[in-house]
Amino acid sequence: MSALQIPAAILDALTLADASWRPHLVAGLEAMMRATPDYLPTLAADDYLPTGGRLFAAFSLPLDRVRYVLVGEGPYPRAESATGVCFMDGAVGELWSDTGLSKPVNRATSLRNFMKMLLVADGRLTIDDTGGAALAPIAKAAREGDAIQTLAELQDKLLGQGFLLLNASLVFRKHVAPVVDARAWVPFQQAVFAALAACHDKPTLVLWGKIAEQLKKVPESAGFPQIHAEHPYNLSFIGHQGMHELFGPMHLLRKQ
Repeated sequence: MSALQIPAAILDALTLADASWRPHLVAGLEAMMRATPDYLPTLAADDYLPTGGRLFAAFSLPLDRVRYVLVGEGPYPRAESATGVCFMDGAVGELWSDTGLSKPVNRATSLRNFMKMLLVADGRLTIDDTGGAALAPIAKAAREGDAIQTLAELQDKLLGQGFLLLNASLVFRKHVAPVVDARAWVPFQQAVFAALAACHDKPTLVLWGKIAEQLKKVPESAGFPQIHAEHPYNLSFIGHQGMHELFGPMHLLRKQ
């Protein structure tokens, strides 16, 4: 199967991926073409998110720097929000407001719950009180200088910890169920995990939600350390002990 048979628009999107990833991503796309020959050509002619050639934006981190693979379900279902990077809502700039979390963060339910989980893990919030009154003094302190200020900074902090921020499905389409698109991307994900498995230290898989958890069945992920949690749009995610243990020591919301 030649890479030339992969639609040009799909191949062009590889420019946002680090060079260390590109041969492995092409191998994954070729595997998709073998498994479902009409999927990528149909996708290339369809309307899907993310736009702007950001299909492989998650692979900006060099392969040998990946220590964790955080897997979500799929891109946000809004053009301004879908960035090609798991969980990074492009509509969010500032993280804080005068009274707590910023309005864009509060509208992005999963991000809001993720930030609250980080604050609980960092000892700034208690799990039984994560409402506005408790957040207000934290936000005030954050804006006065002890915390990162933007979602871009949070993404940089995650990358600095070695996170590959991946979605089970790299696309969202209004007329296709996310689980259907995710199933089509499994051969691609197998190539991603095969590349990671060849690294000296296997990264930890952090799987959020039922669609992401399907990837634990991929043979190439065998032997990877794995941590599972409900998707962050569930309120129970805020109190997930496994997430506290993983993210707490990273202090992602602190400037240093």
